[in-house]
Amino acid sequence: MTILLLAGSGEAKEIATGLAALNLPAIASLAGATRAPKQLDIPTRVGGFGGADGFRDYLAEAGIHAVIDATHPYASRITDRTATICAEIGLPYLHVLRAPWIAQAGDNWTEIACEEDAAALIPKGSTVFLGTGRQTLDRFSGLAGCRVICRQIDPPSAAFPFEGGEFLIGRPPFPVAREKLLYAQLGIDWIIVKNAGGDASATKLTAARELGIPVLMIARPASPKAMRVDNAADALIWAQAL
Repeated sequence: MTILLLAGSGEAKEIATGLAALNLPAIASLAGATRAPKQLDIPTRVGGFGGADGFRDYLAEAGIHAVIDATHPYASRITDRTATICAEIGLPYLHVLRAPWIAQAGDNWTEIACEEDAAALIPKGSTVFLGTGRQTLDRFSGLAGCRVICRQIDPPSAAFPFEGGEFLIGRPPFPVAREKLLYAQLGIDWIIVKNAGGDASATKLTAARELGIPVLMIARPASPKAMRVDNAADALIWAQAL
């Protein structure tokens, strides 16, 4: 039995470590969005599968008997495809989806359905901090006329897709005090994030709360109907019971 771990989240790293400790045959797969990802404790492949047909072929060729999907909460294309294919061929599938953030006293959040909705809420001339990654940058083109700062781990390989944008390179962790100093130095008026959940990246929300900066929160995509847990420990229990 070989378990395929679709990685890309903090939970995936914990699961990989646990699978290795339990001596459960497993292989991890990373999409390759980050150029120098942290090494996992199980054999790891990097890159796509070549679409749905390529994924089906890989499952058969690699002798995969179960799939743990611990990708990013917004990797909906990968998650939907994986859940559908596993259901079609009768392969055990587990979706690991951490709990979303919940607004606390003092937060000033506005939930939006998609990136394009931000332009209607943010005044021209604002300085905007994007904590959403680079893959959906073009969807914020309506913010032209604002100063838009996108933080990413790797140096950019292409120019910002619209006028007024700039990249800020940084690798986590980002402590609250460091975030507050950064936002103050940049003169941030608005912060836009995806509701990824988890403690590690919540520091930007704590900083926003303490500085009184409004946040646009992009709603999560719908999740497939499938077996689901919200933490690595429960995922490992599931894996042991296969």
